[in-house]
Amino acid sequence: MRKSLQLFLFIFITAGVINGSGFQLNEHGARAMAMGGAFTGLANDPSAVYFNPAGITQLRGTNFYLGTTLIVPLATYKTPTQPAAEVDMEKQLFTPINFYITQQLTDKLHIGLGVNNPYGLGTKWDPNWVGKYLAVETELRAFYFTPVIAYQLSDQLSVSVGGTFAWADVTIIRKAPIPVGGDFEIDMNGDGTAFGFTAGLLYKPTEDFSLGLSYRSEVSFDFEGSATSAPAGFVHPLLGLTLPLPNGNIKAPLTTPQNITVGAAFAANDNLTLTADFQYVGWSSYDKLEVTFENYDLDLNPANGVQNVQSADRKYENSFIVRGGFEYCMQNGSKLRGGLFYDNSPVKDEYVEPTLPDADRIGLNIGYGLKLSDKFSVDVSYLYLIFMEREVTNSKFNFNGTYSNSAHLLGVNFAYSL
Repeated sequence: MRKSLQLFLFIFITAGVINGSGFQLNEHGARAMAMGGAFTGLANDPSAVYFNPAGITQLRGTNFYLGTTLIVPLATYKTPTQPAAEVDMEKQLFTPINFYITQQLTDKLHIGLGVNNPYGLGTKWDPNWVGKYLAVETELRAFYFTPVIAYQLSDQLSVSVGGTFAWADVTIIRKAPIPVGGDFEIDMNGDGTAFGFTAGLLYKPTEDFSLGLSYRSEVSFDFEGSATSAPAGFVHPLLGLTLPLPNGNIKAPLTTPQNITVGAAFAANDNLTLTADFQYVGWSSYDKLEVTFENYDLDLNPANGVQNVQSADRKYENSFIVRGGFEYCMQNGSKLRGGLFYDNSPVKDEYVEPTLPDADRIGLNIGYGLKLSDKFSVDVSYLYLIFMEREVTNSKFNFNGTYSNSAHLLGVNFAYSL
């Protein structure tokens, strides 16, 4: 009995809250998104608060930038059996938001505020599919509030620093086997707050060329919430007693990765600007997942108040993203944009699982900017994410198979200046 329950607990906590690049969102402004996210060296609209806050020294007066990204992820799992069976993940629509405001205080001093969702998304599978013990429904939402201050040290160099307050919540639902037979469903919900910081640097050695550096720190959450099982217990066939299944308060720590991005922008002529970024993502901060059940122990005796910490290795590796983009100003003043990026997955083959199956990916971007008046403009962008097909043959979760994924993203932002 004890070994069966230990196995159950290990299975249900081993699927991570964040699965590498899959849950990290980098699309926080339609203009930058259309350029493949290569914006650190350019950073000349209010979304610079996120991409490189030193860039807000290029903005005059008061500036607003507000938008959202519509995201539709798609995934198919194929069993390793012959003939193989395919299961499609249920379609969902996610709408992370972004909002930025910048204010020029003096010729050299500027401040800004950003609100966005740098981590999010989720998955939903049929409640009775073959992987129900690993994933049925998972969703994470994280809201970051980031005030920044930037100062222009010279005509060529600007610097910035900022703080971050973050709030996040998570929902994880999956099935689990009852130790004496049958299944039950466990629903875990929790939320938490955390703090971090950001910094940036923008250097313009010439009018046509600029370099940028952006840093976003790790953010450590301590999630607190509850676990609910349905049914709440089961009847032991030998003892004749109703024994409880996991319920009650839970805790779980989680540290999101640091990001270091270097970028460059080059004005090839009066109409064409080229950009490139290299983004380092410190996913090694996510080496394991721990869940504490405050009032539930492995002896099925919740009255003794013993805390039990279950730990599962994740062993994520540091990863990177390479980006390139362009912006072309047409004769009517509108702007055509495009970009390309390669995103290296931090998840080892043996740790890939259906909470959100991650893989190396290529992003194809295109977008358009239209100035409606001297003060008002709109940006739209489209991103198609192509994931490399990933075959898992040595799963740590005893769940081998092949994953084929893709995603469609549509971004819209409105800009207004005073």
